[in-house]
Formats: sequence, C-alpha cells, structure tokens
Amino acid sequence: MATFIIADNRELTAYAIEMLIKDEGQVWHIIDKYELIERLKSLDGNVVVILDYTLFDFNDVESLLIIGERFPKVSWILFSDDLTEQFLKRVIYNSRNMSVVFKDSPLKEIIDALNYTVHSERYICQRVTEILLSERIHEEEVHASKLTHTEIEILKSIAQGKTTKEIASERFSSIHTINTHRKNIFHKLGVNTAHEAVKSAFRSGLIDTSEYYI
Repeated sequence: MATFIIADNRELTAYAIEMLIKDEGQVWHIIDKYELIERLKSLDGNVVVILDYTLFDFNDVESLLIIGERFPKVSWILFSDDLTEQFLKRVIYNSRNMSVVFKDSPLKEIIDALNYTVHSERYICQRVTEILLSERIHEEEVHASKLTHTEIEILKSIAQGKTTKEIASERFSSIHTINTHRKNIFHKLGVNTAHEAVKSAFRSGLIDTSEYYI
C-alpha cells in the first residue's frame, strides 16, 4: 500500500484524483510547500506526491528539484494543465523520480502514471515524449519587442507584487482580461510562474532592479 499526497489546489481535480486512488492507500491533501515538506518528513515507505506545479507556491524549478533531492525515496507525478519545454527538460534530465502527465491526457495515461509511480517507476506521457523528441528550439529569454506595451506594463505590476485584482482595478479591466494577458506573457517568456516571468524579464532588461520584488 502507498501513501499519496495530493498537492493540487483545485478541489475538483483533487477529488477526482482521490477517487482514482482511494483503494490504493492512505491519502493526504496539503495546501502549500511548507505543509508538503513537513508531511514528507513525517512519512516513510512508499510515498507518492501528485503535484500541480503551476498552482503551488514553488518559486521556480530549482526549488522543486531541491525538494526532490531532499526526499530521494519519494515518487512524484507532475500533473498540470501545461508545462514549458524548458521546465520539462530540467525536471526529466535532472531527476529520476518525477513522472509527468497532463490533466488533458487520456484517462489511460493518467491511470498508467499512477500505477507506474506506485511501483517506483517513472512514467512520461506521450505528449511530453513528443515535446522532448522534437527539434523545436526554445528560447530562454525574450526581447522586449515580443511583448506588447500593455503586457510589459502588466509584467511590471506583477514584479511590484500586485495581485491580479489590483492590476485589473488600476487598468479599469476585468480580472479575466488580466489573466489572459498573464497567460500570454508566460507563453511568450516560456515560463510557468510569475516569479519565473519576472526573473526572465529582469535578465532581458524589460524591467530594472527597482521593479523586482518577487
């Protein structure tokens, strides 16, 4: 029997995962990185973490890899809507205990990922395999010309620590509109989180140190 830790802040997703694994072992739900680490300290044996990296409070991929190294006997399933090629390469090439499957993957792949991981075997879904085998070149940084003026201004607000709601209020826009801009910014920069977006923009000169607070 395994112990499963569900690290996904979407209640519906967490519930669906639990329905798939309810007969396989004990299930814990955690809400942030601190609780995840404390739970991993207290557990032993066959432990599987099912994590949505994009929804959790990891600053960057390095933070995730460090925790993976700290608990080498723990198996991981990265279970997200989308992950960048750069992120996937970093995780897969630098960790042997992290499986990857997307939330829109076929149910069979999701079940296979769970079964493989319970037996301490890595599982990489078909879509990730295709990404890694492709010859597509992914840029780490982006020049200012790739972001619109509005996107740059929103990125600066993100760097200043403002919430989506605050940015929407200041720009007289809806939260949905700002979230769409955030998604486009992340896509153009090739990142998954606000922290990574700000670091990329800082390196490429889109924002200066006085705007970098994250």
